[in-house]
Amino acid sequence: MTDVYTLGEALGVVSSGRVRHETEARLDVCGPEFTLAVALARLGHRTCYLGKVGGDELGARVLTVLRGEGVDVADMRVAEGSRTGMILRESRVGRDPQVSQYRSGSAGAALAPGNVPIDRIAAARMLHVTGVTAALGRDALEAVRVAVGAAKTAGVMISFAVRYVPELWPSVREAEDVLSELACESHLLFLGQDELDLVKPALTPEREVVVDRGAKGASVRADRMRYDAPGPQAPMVEAAGAGDAFVAGYISAALDGLTPPERLHRGTLLSAAAMTSAGDWQGLPTRAEL
Repeated sequence: MTDVYTLGEALGVVSSGRVRHETEARLDVCGPEFTLAVALARLGHRTCYLGKVGGDELGARVLTVLRGEGVDVADMRVAEGSRTGMILRESRVGRDPQVSQYRSGSAGAALAPGNVPIDRIAAARMLHVTGVTAALGRDALEAVRVAVGAAKTAGVMISFAVRYVPELWPSVREAEDVLSELACESHLLFLGQDELDLVKPALTPEREVVVDRGAKGASVRADRMRYDAPGPQAPMVEAAGAGDAFVAGYISAALDGLTPPERLHRGTLLSAAAMTSAGDWQGLPTRAEL
């Protein structure tokens, strides 16, 4: 049985200082579901990833990394003639990086409902989706809805990370409608402090709600109780993948049957590990390293 099935857009990322002045940059591959899949596989969980990549070198790199990390990519699609999307991440002193999106018309955004294997999702222990994939366009949103519907019909636990990226949405109102819809379908809900207002209808006592506040710590409301954990204590090299690593750690502990405080602790460990690496996922630990 698959432990976690996830779907999304894996894309290239170019990281540098201010582009107009820099002569060097770092090329990698990333994506919230991509990072989660790698993190869970390193911890020994059986993970399946569904997405589309272009028939280009970036697409080949995505597949190479996932296969090398032990992620099941049997459902991946390669769209020959299409390109893999990319983001540009420019570091800025004392502020969050400036991120520019180059993913309009990308292969990943063309993920469609017909690509979703209902039987494979029905056989998983958990489905994990994010608001990033839902924001990529009508086809991608419908693919997420089909996956959520398949999980719901089969009684599979649904995990949803809000991951609101304003640049990907036509309006805040549309984002609120879609994100609230998916959040209300979830059993396990992940969000940041600044995303609470986007999914108010889903913030019910019956749902397990995890709030990640980054360096300020995290909290979870489960079984009508609240638990808190301090933020990660680690030297920070790059924080971009820390939030997705936290989600992976929490899910891993939940799959292992640990308590909510223990889930927060594992999430914090993975977040700290991710922050110590220049890449989103390279610093993530194996089970033995936990």
